[in-house]
Amino acid sequence: MTIEKDVVVIGAGVTGLIAANRLVAEGHTVAVLEARDRVGGRTWTNDIEGVTLEIGGQWVSPDQTALLETLVELGLETYDRYREGSSVYIDQHGSRTEYTGDIFPLPEATATEIERLVAVVDEYVAKVDPDRPWETPDAAALDELSFREWLRRLSDDRVATENVELFIAGAMLTKPAHTFSALQALLMAASAGSFSNLVDADFILDKRVVGGMQQVSERLAAKLGDDVHLNAPVRTLRWDDEGVVAIADGGVEVRARQALVAVPPPLYSRISYEPPLPRRQHQLHQHLSMGFVIKVHAVYDRPFWRGAGLSGTAFSPYELVHEAYDNSMHGSEQGTLVGFVSDQHADDVFALSAEDRKARVLDSLAHYYGDEARRPVVYYESDWGTEEWTRGAYAASFDLGGLVRYGADQRAAVGPLRFASSDLAGHGYQHVDGAVRIGREVAAEIVADLPQPAVR
Repeated sequence: MTIEKDVVVIGAGVTGLIAANRLVAEGHTVAVLEARDRVGGRTWTNDIEGVTLEIGGQWVSPDQTALLETLVELGLETYDRYREGSSVYIDQHGSRTEYTGDIFPLPEATATEIERLVAVVDEYVAKVDPDRPWETPDAAALDELSFREWLRRLSDDRVATENVELFIAGAMLTKPAHTFSALQALLMAASAGSFSNLVDADFILDKRVVGGMQQVSERLAAKLGDDVHLNAPVRTLRWDDEGVVAIADGGVEVRARQALVAVPPPLYSRISYEPPLPRRQHQLHQHLSMGFVIKVHAVYDRPFWRGAGLSGTAFSPYELVHEAYDNSMHGSEQGTLVGFVSDQHADDVFALSAEDRKARVLDSLAHYYGDEARRPVVYYESDWGTEEWTRGAYAASFDLGGLVRYGADQRAAVGPLRFASSDLAGHGYQHVDGAVRIGREVAAEIVADLPQPAVR
């Protein structure tokens, strides 16, 4: 089947679908080719053993104005994450403390030092333009130094630095803090408005979408109708100054003036480019890699922690599950806890059998919530590392020195080829909001380059 369109979009996640809808609104024709049997990319709302779970991205925060606008446009509603009651913190000695407020219940000197570090990081973040972090003062030096080492140079209090690490390494980039730079960490914070926003769970994890976040992609795809093709992984992109030919499985061939590759950077190499991409892109793409986190869902007959006066929010840099939240679905009588196991901890538990891994994870949840946490009626692990068309979570980030060396070129067009995803966003980096923003931006760039459409 040969299709002729103005633009071929590779990937039916939020970025690709936002861009495709914008292009259609400007009078251009599109074909969206998606490798999976569903739309949504790293957003996925699915029924597991009769329970609806958010397998992928789900949160909405107040600063995510592009996503909030899109939810209104699509007729989707939000609801607040449950947060009434006390949070739980476990320290380096395994001591469990219930607390309220934003400050971890640590010795006064360490708690004060954490507050000081957050303020210092925010001073640096204020100098970072998330769209051009490589232009930050002292960018090269900040990009050569790991986030861990940078924090340790700022403070001798190891408990303080370990707790500050948690909010970037475990909770966001999902890589060990010695493997990415201070500049990459500052970009992560700047993309959310400030580091203070990232350490405030009530801000960054504010709301959820009634019915699930995947509906954003599903409703965007519905507007495009038959122009969205599933089970069509693109294997070859032939390109020259005149346009592109995208060849996908199932005998699908799309001829277009331009192509938008709207997939995570580690998947770029799954496509054969004829002719090959320039050397700069080959090198650049090798320095962007996915993090790794397991999103664990434990569903119970009821949200038992609420009866104990707990909000469901829990933190510890010293636990296997480094953070957890009440993730009960809107209108459900059942209670769901969602916990996260990231970076090397995720590597370690995947060396275990599924049964032993489950036991280890539930033990960690029990340290926070008590023995009842060991007895869920449904247990499920979102393992995006095994997803052929994702290969990790939440997003891609640069290795040491990569952001300054390659950052300015990561969105550079190559002839008629463009690259965009939440991994490459500035504001909203690695969030659904970033996917919306960069989808809008790249659509505007394509429209500016295409001839004006004829009246149809």
